[in-house]
Amino acid sequence: MGFGLLSFKYPPARPEEGFWAPVTSTINWCEEDYYATIYSAEIVNTLTNLLFIYLGVKGIRNCWKYGHDSVFCVAFTGYLLVGSGSFAFHSTLKYPMQLVDELSMIYTAFLMCYATFSFSQSRLRRQLLGGGLLSLAVFITLYYHYLQDPVFHQNAFALITAIVLFRSMYVMEVNIRPSLKRKYGTAPQKSTDGLTKPELLANARRDSRILKEMWMMVVIGLSIFLGGFGIWALDIKYCSQVRRWRREVGLPWGILLEGHGWWFVVSPQSLGVNALTGPRHLMTGYGSYFYIVWAVWLRHCLNERQDEYVLKWPSYFFSIPEVVPLSEYPIGDLPSNGFSNGNGHVKGEERKSV
Repeated sequence: MGFGLLSFKYPPARPEEGFWAPVTSTINWCEEDYYATIYSAEIVNTLTNLLFIYLGVKGIRNCWKYGHDSVFCVAFTGYLLVGSGSFAFHSTLKYPMQLVDELSMIYTAFLMCYATFSFSQSRLRRQLLGGGLLSLAVFITLYYHYLQDPVFHQNAFALITAIVLFRSMYVMEVNIRPSLKRKYGTAPQKSTDGLTKPELLANARRDSRILKEMWMMVVIGLSIFLGGFGIWALDIKYCSQVRRWRREVGLPWGILLEGHGWWFVVSPQSLGVNALTGPRHLMTGYGSYFYIVWAVWLRHCLNERQDEYVLKWPSYFFSIPEVVPLSEYPIGDLPSNGFSNGNGHVKGEERKSV
């Protein structure tokens, strides 16, 4: 197969010569082992985790700097541990590093579960919730180590994530949508006494715009995940063919065919595939960051602090969202791109607080 662009021939895989050999993990991937360097078993799968690490550090910094709830600082720390563990796992393909990678995903999901279900609960209920989630996390850890079956880990992680996601969507709708929050909302509402009808209408319009913005985050985040899932599925099914294509196009273009770096993990034994591959990290890293930022913004809105913080997201597709105090992002500088992208307010609109 001819290829018009400049490319270089793939070096041969050298699994026996690897610095970390032999492989002891229960999963291997479609990226060939030690073809680029003897010091990293899967160089693309390893380096794509740098996005996780960068965004994790960024999230922790923002929590400290901007005063977000401490549970999200812990969640970003777990997110950073996922990226660091995955970096070590793909570099070494050792079972202990696999556990760090996979179990940190479970623990971070449980942290987000606590953040979602503990809001506005009594101290006793928060303690019971925390104890229950901790016990469940310990059970999953021990049972997974006993089974050593990645399918169990994947199903557990998917179930926890789905519960948290749907619960967050519900909380967002009933506590922010003006037509629902008075009737069904569970978050404490500030008094509206003394506000004029135009001010109440302005608050309702603000909340409606915030809700649209949040749903945009949900849609984009899920689209990233599902797009990565499609790439991952193709990578599973056509691993041997994808490997052949990589060698035909050569380096560096073959890197674009490293499918795991775009999405998720799977048991090769359960699928009858010899090995699977690498970019889950780019798409799950970005999509997971989206979710935590969405949760931070939702928490501020539930606390009726929409006039103190702003979702700084100048471009839906070419910038990374973050929640910052409004003083860090003056209202006159907020862009207009369909939604406000800034606290639900448009330029020149007077801000009223309920």
